[in-house]
Amino acid sequence: MDAPGTYSAFDGSSRLFRGTFQEVVLKVKERLGRNENSSLLIFSDDTGKTMDFNFQGSVKDVLKRLEIYVSRQESAPSSGPGRPRLGVISREISLLPRHWEWLASQPGGASASLRKLIDEARRKSTGHVSIKQIQERAYRFMSVMAGDMKGYEEALRALYKADRRSFLLHTQEWPLDVRAHASEMAKPVFDAVP
Repeated sequence: MDAPGTYSAFDGSSRLFRGTFQEVVLKVKERLGRNENSSLLIFSDDTGKTMDFNFQGSVKDVLKRLEIYVSRQESAPSSGPGRPRLGVISREISLLPRHWEWLASQPGGASASLRKLIDEARRKSTGHVSIKQIQERAYRFMSVMAGDMKGYEEALRALYKADRRSFLLHTQEWPLDVRAHASEMAKPVFDAVP
């Protein structure tokens, strides 16, 4: 969820802003003013990754960089054979002979069959994020913001064991915003346990 999701900006252990990437970047720039050196960190709430962004210059400079950044995120590389005007990009896939034989026997050929299979799989998994993905995003956030705090390793173990009680116990001495954000990110893991 790098471009469309929500993002959170932290100054030290305090969460300052949450919103779209553009909203957060503009609020951070407003807060920084002319000061370009800061301990502010921006996290993707969907991936837990920190987002690098250059805040140098004026608001106008930042807006221009933001426009380029967002357009890069949205553009997909297209090269080689295919039908570029239709958005079709040719790529290589590896299948076993039995897979190629089955595909060849399908009406419409291999490409049409693969597209149908992929579309069906996408419909089934739309919006589904695995527990492992949720644990990984929480881990990324926690390692940056709480990696040297008391109870970090125990809280991490609790996250991967889906042990809410132990997680809350080992994060209770963390700064309020860090603890709250880590708990928000990990909540679906704990909610999935009966």
